[in-house]
Amino acid sequence: MNATDRTPADLLRSALAADPGRPLVTFYDDATGERVELSVATFANWVAKTANLLQGDLAAEPGDRLALLLPAHWQTAVWLLACSATGVVAEPGGDPAAADLVVSGPEALDAARACSGERVALALRPLGGRFPQPPEGFVDYAVEVPGQGDQFAPYAPVDPDAPALALGGVELTGAQVVERARTDADARGLGAGSRLLSGLPYDGWDGLSAGLFAPLAAGGSVVLCRHLDQLGVDGLAKRREDERVTAVAM
Repeated sequence: MNATDRTPADLLRSALAADPGRPLVTFYDDATGERVELSVATFANWVAKTANLLQGDLAAEPGDRLALLLPAHWQTAVWLLACSATGVVAEPGGDPAAADLVVSGPEALDAARACSGERVALALRPLGGRFPQPPEGFVDYAVEVPGQGDQFAPYAPVDPDAPALALGGVELTGAQVVERARTDADARGLGAGSRLLSGLPYDGWDGLSAGLFAPLAAGGSVVLCRHLDQLGVDGLAKRREDERVTAVAM
């Protein structure tokens, strides 16, 4: 990673320039058996498409607040980076009624209807599948995102000193997110090629850092696990071996 990187989107651009083919996010859902591995290039492509959806179709502007009602999931990680790329303030678990737009998984659709702005729904099905029937009042992410452009450029440069992430009433700028992620990466002993397995939820800084930002800042990768409690001790040991895990956050 470059010392000049000052937003999470900058970190992703540097990772893409350094080694686009290496794994970045490996996702498991141990309730369904799903496994998805995204290289830096594939992940960055999803981020670009999502950022184009945000900036274009959804007309989101820098400073707009996005309530992110999603679990720890590879598509949640995509949305976090897309918000960084567009200057939109991501608020995991945020109040939809106070947000300019909301992005919701299937379990939070009722709560998400409180948002008076644009609403996006994610089915969270394997391989990014769509809803069998789109929820009324929502844009189905899986329907809209494939047709978006593979390259993204913001209408205006994103200010690294502007709010980027809201957590529990505390706002962090893009630069602060990067600084904290680097500090956490050092504390965990992460470096280039590290593989951090995280079973933490995306409901606070610890989970977001372990599950995305710290590995990204270190030039490593994350093995992001949902419903990890269903795996068992022996299963966890095998996963650590199979995925060449070098650090664990649980």
